[in-house]
Amino acid sequence: MLGGDCSVLFGPALALRRRGRYGIAYLDGSIDFRHVGNSEWVGASAGEGTAIVTGRGQPDIADIDGLGPYCREEDLVILGVRDYDEQLDEVRGLGITVHTTPEIVAAGPAAVGARVARRLGAHDGYLVHLDVDVLDSEVMPAADAPDPGGLDHPQLTELLRPLVTDPACVGLQVTIYDPDLDPDGRHAAAITDTLVAALRG
Repeated sequence: MLGGDCSVLFGPALALRRRGRYGIAYLDGSIDFRHVGNSEWVGASAGEGTAIVTGRGQPDIADIDGLGPYCREEDLVILGVRDYDEQLDEVRGLGITVHTTPEIVAAGPAAVGARVARRLGAHDGYLVHLDVDVLDSEVMPAADAPDPGGLDHPQLTELLRPLVTDPACVGLQVTIYDPDLDPDGRHAAAITDTLVAALRG
């Protein structure tokens, strides 16, 4: 699934919640956990994705048909955020697993991806959410919020491969790529090559 921003998560998360207990591997440069408990500025759901799917947000988005939360905190794993993200301590304090970019690089992206796949695959399955700003701004400037300190393409391939090739993976969505910032299409080609390499296994 290809979408404009991280709010594309809500539809698949709700659909999977209707079917059972599914996890989310959330690859993103930021935690996206803004909610009324930690910010005066809410309402832009693209920066509130992980908060909304774990039940924090206005009910007409976060609790459709009384099914919220769409993902249990213990079934959400956030990968690739920068270690200076201001929401990091709050999220970890709630028991949500977070692997920052430096932690992924130190442990080995393939090993981290395999470990997350085993964990999230213990129930009905999981969805992979990929915000392209998980990549470093040097290699992916064509994102709505490019930021330094991210992964490079080979590291992202290694991280994704065990996640998207595991039978428990039920879907992949890609978001935040901005074609207006990529007039010659080279960054689109690069992320496409990365996805193809990961999906080949």
